[in-house]
Amino acid sequence: MSKTQPEDLPLIRSLTDRGRKALLQGAAYADCLPTDVILRQGQQASGAYIVLQGRLRVYSVCPNGNEATLYTIEPGETCVLALNCLFNDLLYPAWVESEADTRVMVIPGPLYRSLFHTEPEIQDMTVRTLSTLVFRLMGELNNVHGLTVRQRLARFLLTRSNQQSILQMTQQQMAQHLSTSREVVARQLLELAAQNLIETGRGQLKLLDTDGLRAIATGQ
Repeated sequence: MSKTQPEDLPLIRSLTDRGRKALLQGAAYADCLPTDVILRQGQQASGAYIVLQGRLRVYSVCPNGNEATLYTIEPGETCVLALNCLFNDLLYPAWVESEADTRVMVIPGPLYRSLFHTEPEIQDMTVRTLSTLVFRLMGELNNVHGLTVRQRLARFLLTRSNQQSILQMTQQQMAQHLSTSREVVARQLLELAAQNLIETGRGQLKLLDTDGLRAIATGQ
């Protein structure tokens, strides 16, 4: 994996010389493979986690064992739950795993709190992270309560496929994101494939008709 350097982040470039030097000297780095667990529920968060490349998935585990995705952390973003733990001395309330080859910069808690008090850019990022999470969680709640599984799956395929219209993800992973069972996802994918909207393969699928999927996603 070609490693993204922290100096490439706009956040780092916006810091004062003193703040940038302190962060780069004090930060640690973790390179993760797909499905690697980064944080477990009840674990102490060691710092602020900023994704340099790849993606992290934050999820909860229901009593029946099903997983429910809370939100994802994209490059340049950090985890608001981890920040909350740092500022309030709490244990991490969810689980975090990598969805792809992912590189994470870990800013130790004491260093992050120190930078928060002296660096306006760190303050702005913290506020932006909180507001972004609120909107994402509200959007997810609206999807769960206001859309059918078929609509949610169509939206998921449209938003998570790459520029080649390919989504590299297993049916189980999709089910975890949509808070449903693999069997339900498999049945819905078979129906979409029968309508020539997608083409399925082992561990991945290709979107064949994005307009048709968009019509399903919007309930048309």
